[in-house]
Amino acid sequence: MDGTVRLLGRGSTVVNSGGEKIFPDEVEDALKAHDAVFDVAVVGVPDERFGERVVALVALRDATAAAPSAARLTAHCRELIAGYKVPKEIHFVDTIARNPAGKPDTVWGRATALRLSQEAAAARTAGAAPTAEGVPA
Repeated sequence: MDGTVRLLGRGSTVVNSGGEKIFPDEVEDALKAHDAVFDVAVVGVPDERFGERVVALVALRDATAAAPSAARLTAHCRELIAGYKVPKEIHFVDTIARNPAGKPDTVWGRATALRLSQEAAAARTAGAAPTAEGVPA
């Protein structure tokens, strides 16, 4: 033995955002610390400026009117982890797909996060487009 320690884990899922390495487990733990969060998967999706951005898929315990908003969950994360690790987007889903080992299915997570991010961007763009009266919708 040469004294080297080798860590095994979800290294392939590390998000590289603007040169910073962000481990999904740490962000997931911060989100799960909120009472309303039942399950979560954190993934990186492509970002033109930073290479990747952190996106969280969140399944709530109870999806009622009292459920927290994405902004409230973001504020919760800011209290527990560094600002650059806080998800840039939080999308609510019914369930988190998991692999047979019980870990979040990263292929499903990336595809779902990318799709929901694109849909949200399209909705923002459509909402900012002028209407017939020239006023944003």
